[in-house]
Amino acid sequence: MRINQDSDKTQVTKPNWYQALSNYEKPSFRKAAFQLADTYIPYLTLWAVMVRMVHQRYPYWITLLLAFVASALLARIFIFFHDSCHGSFFASRRANRILGYVSGILTFTPYEDWRHAHVRHHATAGDLDHRGVGDFWMLTVEEYIALPGLKRLAYRLFRNPFVLLGLIPTVLFFIAHRFPHKRARRSEWYSAIFTDLAILAIIGVASVAIGLRTYLLIQVPIMIFAGTGAVWVFYIQHQFEGVYWARHEHCDSMKVALEGSSYYKLPRVLQWVSGNIGLHHVHHLRPRIPNYNLQQCCDNTPAVQAVEPLTIRRSLRSLRLNLWDERNGKLVSFRSIKLHSHQSNFQT
Repeated sequence: MRINQDSDKTQVTKPNWYQALSNYEKPSFRKAAFQLADTYIPYLTLWAVMVRMVHQRYPYWITLLLAFVASALLARIFIFFHDSCHGSFFASRRANRILGYVSGILTFTPYEDWRHAHVRHHATAGDLDHRGVGDFWMLTVEEYIALPGLKRLAYRLFRNPFVLLGLIPTVLFFIAHRFPHKRARRSEWYSAIFTDLAILAIIGVASVAIGLRTYLLIQVPIMIFAGTGAVWVFYIQHQFEGVYWARHEHCDSMKVALEGSSYYKLPRVLQWVSGNIGLHHVHHLRPRIPNYNLQQCCDNTPAVQAVEPLTIRRSLRSLRLNLWDERNGKLVSFRSIKLHSHQSNFQT
């Protein structure tokens, strides 16, 4: 593989095998239809079962167990939403847009607004000079040290696992997604408004048909479980030990994909639930490959198989890595900053 280290992302020389990946970009209506059937039908069926259980006053913990299963299916629906934003799930642009809106309503996420942020994420991934859109708040060591006390505290709270995986998913899906981003275009405003009105309409119909209490007892835990899983997977895709980040003038798009995006090796059931998105390095190489073609692409491409997989155990250690150390080119913990400061004072 030949890469021009001093070039901009758009000037990187691609290896010979890269072009062959385009063969996996072709959508399959049969595979897409099968995925919709094996996910939407069980999801709606579980919803009907949970409604009956609440009305029949079964122990609520049983409903919560079913809600957990339903949340896994909703997380998978979010992957369909994600693919539709890339225009990769169906060959038809209109079909992708319809699926995007429908899946977006179910996952409380406006299609056009999220699509804009996600496209920006792909354009700026791994670029230290263009952080802040469609990614997680991450500071360099120098930036963190330069912050005043209250902002340091806010950053530490944001990176705390209980906040990151507890509070943030709830705020993100229930509140933040109700509003378009600051520089939203008209289509993105309309998308957010349409999604909000559709959610309100569903709540209104559900209140009449099954009761507001029943709807909330089912929908709220499903969204919290699914949101937590989605936030974790998205976090670990670009925040892990050994990840690649660089300043814009040195940012290499091939390294961003192969070293800056995780190869998250999950058990088969979790890989199914997450729609193969653990093969994130493949996704960043070719974002238009639909989720149902990612595994085949990986199996047939030795270069992407050579990337070191990220195991679940190793991924959990990433929660303690909170800052980017530019001098050493790696993520470090808050504790390492304290140790570094202590050692510097001791040497002085």
